[in-house]
Amino acid sequence: MFVHGIGGLRDAAEERREWLNALADGARAAGHADAVSGLTQGWLAETRFADYSDLFTDPDAQGAGAVPGAGAPEEREDQQDTAFMTAFVRALIDEVDHQARERGDRRTAAVAEDALAQLPDEDGEDDQEQGVGEPFRVLGRVLTTLLQAPGLRGSAQWASGLPLLSHLSQVGRYLRRREADGDKRTLDARIRDRVLSGTDPDRPLIVVSHSLGTVVAFEALRGYGGRVPLLVTLGSPLATGAAVLQRLEPQPPRTPARVERWLNFWDRDDIVVGRPRLERWMRPNASGVVPVTARVDSDGLWVHTATKYLRQAAVAGPLVEALKAGPLVEAFEK
Repeated sequence: MFVHGIGGLRDAAEERREWLNALADGARAAGHADAVSGLTQGWLAETRFADYSDLFTDPDAQGAGAVPGAGAPEEREDQQDTAFMTAFVRALIDEVDHQARERGDRRTAAVAEDALAQLPDEDGEDDQEQGVGEPFRVLGRVLTTLLQAPGLRGSAQWASGLPLLSHLSQVGRYLRRREADGDKRTLDARIRDRVLSGTDPDRPLIVVSHSLGTVVAFEALRGYGGRVPLLVTLGSPLATGAAVLQRLEPQPPRTPARVERWLNFWDRDDIVVGRPRLERWMRPNASGVVPVTARVDSDGLWVHTATKYLRQAAVAGPLVEALKAGPLVEAFEK
């Protein structure tokens, strides 16, 4: 099962194909050319792309933390949303600064410092003076500054800071646990229900998750009753302590009970990923399983895409090996 991260509306069938093709490239690089046809034609494993993207655009599912000016009602924001997004954006910029200094990239470090200097206070006390929505507009300008860094400039994913902030705000909206209008279920619960829809606990399930999807998968699996031979997390913000890790449920966070192996991959140049601390902050399940983190290196600074990770031999290799150990066929139901 593939679980996507932040972004706009998805075409589940097309993205499933793209993720499988990327995984096939990674399998070939890892010496598993014999698995390529099995992956792309569907006989090695039945694969589902769990698409919950429409829940972030459904008016009945809108939660707090949406970004004014990006299609969301301004009156829903509050000081808690401002504090979360400011802390989250600060953590991302800190990562860019840290990575640039490691590489000796003074130009990118200077851009990051400039962006940090523009950040508003995290307590949100000045919201009323600034006007409704102003803190988010400031954060949008901060991210626009960040996107001027040499490696980020001209990114095809986000032309300016406000669209990027709109997508990043999905993390905050998921973690707010607020009931949607006319629905007693919170947005995060609706997302987890969507992800687990069609899975069969009587059949083993391999989960490959990316970005916000790693948070969703982690929480969705906490009460899952079936075998999970392998959980793969790519470009995960789970280790972003103040902003994400402390908001996970349950607390303190621990590996979901039925997960038998957890591989966590990060790219040094992926700004959405905190430095590799996850294994130190995640408690083991009853079987002693904790995440094992490995670094991969992709081309370019902006590497926060699932397909770039899946093309890595280090990612695809153990995933294909787990599939070959099958039969690991996930229930597929739309």
